[in-house]
Amino acid sequence: MSSVNLVAREVAVKIVFYGPGLSGKTTSLRKVYETVRPAHRGEMMSIATEGDRTLFFDFLPVKVERVNDCTVRLALYTVPGQVFYNATRKLVLQGADGVVFVADSQPEMMDANRESLANLEENLLEQGVRLERFPLVFQWNKRDIPKALPVAELRAALNPRNVPDFETEALSGRGVLDALKAITRLVIQDLRVKRIVPPPRASTPGVPSLGSPKASAGGGLEAQLSQHLASRGPSVTAPATATASAPLVARPSRSMPAVVPQQPQVQVVAPAVAPPALTGQRPLGPASALAPSDLFDHARAAEGAFSSGDYGTCIQACLDAARRGLAFAGEGTLGAQAHLLHVDGADLLRLQTLAARSSNRVDDAAFALYVLMQIFSRLHAAGLPTPAAE
Repeated sequence: MSSVNLVAREVAVKIVFYGPGLSGKTTSLRKVYETVRPAHRGEMMSIATEGDRTLFFDFLPVKVERVNDCTVRLALYTVPGQVFYNATRKLVLQGADGVVFVADSQPEMMDANRESLANLEENLLEQGVRLERFPLVFQWNKRDIPKALPVAELRAALNPRNVPDFETEALSGRGVLDALKAITRLVIQDLRVKRIVPPPRASTPGVPSLGSPKASAGGGLEAQLSQHLASRGPSVTAPATATASAPLVARPSRSMPAVVPQQPQVQVVAPAVAPPALTGQRPLGPASALAPSDLFDHARAAEGAFSSGDYGTCIQACLDAARRGLAFAGEGTLGAQAHLLHVDGADLLRLQTLAARSSNRVDDAAFALYVLMQIFSRLHAAGLPTPAAE
């Protein structure tokens, strides 16, 4: 079951690569991992079993359409193919939003393909899910083998629903991303039908968001800052009591990606009352004014924690956003990414030290916001993140 992070405005969906042993599931997953830019992917994790492994990682595809105003984060898993690992397959399949069934095109593997597909149907039924109503695509893998079965024969035996299917060669990657794009589209359609994603946030009329074409057309960073700060006026403040969610502190690459921890609530108190046109809106702080659109919500969450006096959460949110921001510089260590963007390494080291403390002061949190703004300004100067090429 997909999960929604309301702070980051992300919906995490779980896609499982299923199929018989040695059909190419792990190779397909690794090929996707190698293709994704390091800035957009988490770490590939492995759960070892005797003779087989469960692999998973998550990533944020830049070209995937949004669900309402939420970006879609994909968590991809493989399952062991051997029959005697059915308990592991059930566990990995739990909460899945879609399946890529990787079928082996070799004639001698047809019985194994049928057995694995029947096992998928049985395990989904235990969760109360019927396979015929579940997002599913097929990979006819190992098409480079001379004795591969005709696609028509594979379809007749395994795909009576006529769901999308693709000829693939996992070793070279041919067709693998096409299958992934197809299952992602099906899952997004399913999410919209189920209406589990909250509606888009209300925006202030006439005020474009950072990263929008209207905002970016204003002549660069200085013009954007002037527009966003001046348009709200010096007297714009939050209502007497307003709430803001704390940021997601745990990095997705360090935990099971499909699980989002419960977000604690923090209180933001301001002495004045907002004008009627902007009631319910918090003022745009300097960090969120500088933030790229991909990191805007992280900056807002850090500022909200700072305003409420939750300095530890503010520092951790700044560190998480800093890591995400530096990743736009490309692959490498955190120090190397900071060097490429001309970010002070000593400041970054101090931020990491503060995040490891059990208690922090207001000046520590203010320093964390300063480091975050430094990174955001360097990203703007470098023209990062760059728009996705169509």
